[in-house]
Amino acid sequence: MEFSIKQTSPEKARSACVVLGVYEGGILTPSAQVFDKSAAHQLSKLITRGDLTGKTGSTVMLHNLSKIESERVLLVGLGKQDELNAKQFLDIVRATFAALHKTICKDATLFLTDLTVQDRDETWKINQIVLLAAESIYRTDSLKSKPADKPALRKIVLGCTKKPGNSAQTAVIQASAIAHGMKLAKDLGNLPGNICTPTYLAEQAQKMAESHKLRATILEEKDMEKLGMHSLLSVTRGSRQPAKLITLEYRGGEKKQKPVVLVGKGLTFDSGGISLKPGGEMDEMKYDMCGAASVLGTMLAIAEMKLPINVVAVIPSSENMPDGAASKPGDIVTSMAGLTIEILNTDAEGRLILCDALTYAARFEPDTVVDIATLTGACVIALGGVASGLFSNQEQLARDLLAAGDYANDKAWQLPLWEEYQSQLDSNFADLQNIGGRAAGSVTAACFLSRFTKDYRWAHLDIAGTAWKSGKDKGSTGRPVPLLAQYLINRCAK
Repeated sequence: MEFSIKQTSPEKARSACVVLGVYEGGILTPSAQVFDKSAAHQLSKLITRGDLTGKTGSTVMLHNLSKIESERVLLVGLGKQDELNAKQFLDIVRATFAALHKTICKDATLFLTDLTVQDRDETWKINQIVLLAAESIYRTDSLKSKPADKPALRKIVLGCTKKPGNSAQTAVIQASAIAHGMKLAKDLGNLPGNICTPTYLAEQAQKMAESHKLRATILEEKDMEKLGMHSLLSVTRGSRQPAKLITLEYRGGEKKQKPVVLVGKGLTFDSGGISLKPGGEMDEMKYDMCGAASVLGTMLAIAEMKLPINVVAVIPSSENMPDGAASKPGDIVTSMAGLTIEILNTDAEGRLILCDALTYAARFEPDTVVDIATLTGACVIALGGVASGLFSNQEQLARDLLAAGDYANDKAWQLPLWEEYQSQLDSNFADLQNIGGRAAGSVTAACFLSRFTKDYRWAHLDIAGTAWKSGKDKGSTGRPVPLLAQYLINRCAK
């Protein structure tokens, strides 16, 4: 979908559809007032008849109004004036695109960025319109023999009565890039495990590197063996698919600038291994690589935005399958950091591949490391599908990530990383064990990772509840690409 923002008057907009807002009580927005005057008050007459109440998200489509250039006019209810908040704005935008997709409109001009939304600025409004527009046309049927017809709507113009500034133009460019990153993350997440293997992920990273001038490095199992990544390799023993350690380097900042390293869990399928998962909904374990997908999506977004920052992606990728060679409960392995790990549950494998990747990340001399992983079912129980779990060893980093998530409408919630939880990982036979028991499962998983991140600022995002949806809306969400991209945008602004 193509996006742009430009100055235009609503009655003169040459478009298949112009979108205007109406508050409760029939109060027209300034743009709608200008339009109404030129259209011989046809909107006012419609409101007087009671055809549009202004209730949040309500819509009325009008055709062939006299004295205007557009073919159609979509009136959208905004709710009570002066009470428009962020959630209501998002509902309004979703209702707008739902109505537009019921038409054959190929383009539309939206006069919604001039709305006053509580505690939100113009950039936020532009971001959300672009991201929701992209979400509205996303489809998951690419592997069907007969995919559904693509939506007709392909071009969105954000109309404004005053000339848009550079910040507005930048917002459109950045939001479009984030939308592309989310699409990549969704596409990768939705692919089945027989297509999206560790090798496939590595190939996609290499293609991105070639097309966006990034540096890609793919380590094979023999390379990981030499580095002492026995924790990571223990997970892949039962699989016929070779593990990969994928790195992508984006160098948009000064040469001496220390990079942000994003580490994404890339389990392309997780059966649980010998600690086999229940059969119900096991197909959704193709989503266990959504951390990796979100990192690749973020790298695509920042490359398209050309952010002046250095960012490195590190993606440990493997399958976790049961086999005669698979790791067994009770096995002890040695991590790249030299710590020995007692594997009490082979289904707690994400932390086993991440710990070696986090140790490997130190060689880039990072300013900050953020890992992203569908790590624990406990986080789903704690936070559901609304917020990702956030842990950090540095409070300011946690605050920065929380602020980015709040602004991007990709929320996270901070959970404790207290020393009192560390004892749950004590082992009689190794330096630590890979599970801490039933209590505080997401916390002890983060505590496990923290043992390997003592040399740098680090945060962990547990996206087990937010990376995909189940049921009739089953599919990858593309989260937390918006949070990560906004965090990096904010760093550049500082």
